[in-house]
Amino acid sequence: MEYVTAVPHPRSESAGSARAGRLSLAVALLCGALGAAVALLATRQQWSRGTATVAGGSFPLTANGSDVTGVPAALAVVGLAALVAVFAVRRAGRLVVAALLALAGAGTVAAALLGASDRSALDAKAAEVSGDTSAAVGALGHTAWPYVAAVGGLLLLLAGVLALRYGGLWPAMSGRYERGGAPRPRRTAAAGDPDRPEELWKALDRGEDPTGT
Repeated sequence: MEYVTAVPHPRSESAGSARAGRLSLAVALLCGALGAAVALLATRQQWSRGTATVAGGSFPLTANGSDVTGVPAALAVVGLAALVAVFAVRRAGRLVVAALLALAGAGTVAAALLGASDRSALDAKAAEVSGDTSAAVGALGHTAWPYVAAVGGLLLLLAGVLALRYGGLWPAMSGRYERGGAPRPRRTAAAGDPDRPEELWKALDRGEDPTGT
């Protein structure tokens, strides 16, 4: 009794690769764009709050993400630019840009988590308000926005990982609009038709009778 081993059909393999490419591309675009937007939005929100002692009283202080650290916002912009640049390069260049996208996401996560417990921004504001360079903020509290920025970084990181894994299946900017150096072939009119006006004039120039048979 003979056993026949099934061999995958090349067409089915190419169709599966095409589906994987389209799906990964859609997910990467969504994660990259959403991650950058979330990270940028989170850095504009309040990350920490506290009080400073001024003339025997308490003065409320707050610090936004941009006051604490500018790294997450900067890396989010870099990640978004890298996401767009992925489609402008091919082969090794695409791998480099995809790695940059992943690193931007990882850096955003790290910077946001480090800023979640930072107090230096509020201490600087307390010293400015009280006029005492050694003043420190009291009743320090933090919000959840640094962790929201970290989630945005994770989405950017996921987009970078997808670009590294499936970027070879993604389309690149088409060059069909590029103008080549060779001149376009000119269309030539059909010759030998005695009824065409130009043929009649040519016959007269040669001294022939175009009406003769």
